[in-house]
Amino acid sequence: MKDRNLKVIPLGGMLEIGKNMTAFEYGNDIIIIDVGMAFGGDDTPGIDCVIQDYTYIRENIDKLRGIILTHGHEDHIGALPHFLREFKCPVYGGKLTIELVRHKLEDNKIDLKGIGLNACHGGDKIQLGNHFVAEFVRVNHSIADSYAICLKTPVGTVVHSGDFKIDYTPINGKVIDLQRFGELGHEGVLLFMCESTNIEKEGSSPSEKDVGESFQKIFRQAPGRIIVATFSSHVHRMQQIITAAEKYGKHVCLSGRSMINVFKIASSLGYLEVEPDTMIDISAISNYPNNEVVILTTGSQAEPMSALSRMAFASHKEVEIIEGDTIIISAHPIPGNEKPIYKLIDEFFKLGAHVIYESLAEVHVSGHAYRNEIRLLHTLLKPKYFIPVHGEYRMLYRHAQLAQSLGQDPEDIFILHNGDVFATDGEEAEVVAEVPAEAILIDGSSATVRDDHVMSDRMHLSEDGCVSIAITIDDETGELASVPSVNSMGFVFDDEKEEIHEQLIAKTMLLLDPDHRKKETLEIEFTTRQFRNQIREFCYDKTRRRPMILTNVNHINT
Repeated sequence: MKDRNLKVIPLGGMLEIGKNMTAFEYGNDIIIIDVGMAFGGDDTPGIDCVIQDYTYIRENIDKLRGIILTHGHEDHIGALPHFLREFKCPVYGGKLTIELVRHKLEDNKIDLKGIGLNACHGGDKIQLGNHFVAEFVRVNHSIADSYAICLKTPVGTVVHSGDFKIDYTPINGKVIDLQRFGELGHEGVLLFMCESTNIEKEGSSPSEKDVGESFQKIFRQAPGRIIVATFSSHVHRMQQIITAAEKYGKHVCLSGRSMINVFKIASSLGYLEVEPDTMIDISAISNYPNNEVVILTTGSQAEPMSALSRMAFASHKEVEIIEGDTIIISAHPIPGNEKPIYKLIDEFFKLGAHVIYESLAEVHVSGHAYRNEIRLLHTLLKPKYFIPVHGEYRMLYRHAQLAQSLGQDPEDIFILHNGDVFATDGEEAEVVAEVPAEAILIDGSSATVRDDHVMSDRMHLSEDGCVSIAITIDDETGELASVPSVNSMGFVFDDEKEEIHEQLIAKTMLLLDPDHRKKETLEIEFTTRQFRNQIREFCYDKTRRRPMILTNVNHINT
């Protein structure tokens, strides 16, 4: 292979959903496509979000020429405040994407000096350094201004799909630019990197227009207030809700900070068509008949502090759910998040509301391509090499199988891990190295690689609770000055707590038996791992739970 190669280095988004980020390097130039975040899971309790390891960028900062954004979803732009706080470089993306980024950076008090936020349109070509030209190719997705990226490099053309679907009847009238994809295929594509989110779904995804038709049927029949929860970034969904409300003489108000912010940004860009008297303030809803009110809110994923959750549990300042309300959850549950959503639905039914969700009516369609749509892009582009992206391993594997079924040589398909360095000179390709790419956990003001001890402690606390035992030593005698004190949290229920605590006091006294111990070793023995393990096993014998054991020593002088 030649000395001068194109390197493709995924730092996030491989074998996972979220925190998408890929670096492209040639010579003395590096560009990045997307800088997204992910949320912590069940195995990372207390974590605010997860971002990428920027070690490789830090070590090559002189090469960084800019960031290209495919669209404005959090898994593609969410880590930018963390990245741009340290690294200053120009950022390019669609108009809505750039305004969302601007708001996010200002909200995080990131100095914009030296960054440069540049709004682009379909067909725009951006020169980055000496070796890269990035072209924005229009696609459909569940947010406006979504683009695939065509990257011209010295060794050939790379096409990164971003998130996409093929919608022949999109809300804004702008269909995916299949003609340009066909032209790129005719010109020759060295490498195709394509999202894999819905690779397991056969056929083609429904059109967003189908959701609008469902909204109109529901709005026509609903007897009282209508409350619609959806992703705040889904401007097209927002437009369809407003359009249906206007058709049936209803007024719309917004609830949730992100919903209000996106509405303002989308309106300022002219992306929403709203009649002058449609929008009302949520504080004024009592001034209108119930059947004339539509509340557009955040919380479609049952986030604990979201507006929808506060409505369900009677803690929303402006909205109290009443009998006759219609609740529409216009989103698909994020995998693993089904339980909290169904709990929310149960609460609304208990309050007398009518709840409509995806399994009952077509109130949501995916923004990601199904197999037929993905197959079409492969057929149009006919790439020499293929890297499936944006998916867990089974998704990437099935996407690789699809490429093979279309005639792609298995030797030319690469399933990468985060940190792999894929290199090609245009004639050959291989994984040549690995760079640091551990997930970085953001916890309040802390940012660190995963600490399994800390996560284990948190899981332990969440499952079995903790027991705290304190002793007081008389420094003059070296003996216990009083009976040990025991407290616990999350360990046993109140009706058995007193008995268990008394047993723990007795066990502690037995383990610290003064007849078999030198006075000067009392504190040492009490604070050993062996003592904690003995108490933990005692707890297990009594309760079948192993709580975290904390010990504390106080001293007095009599």
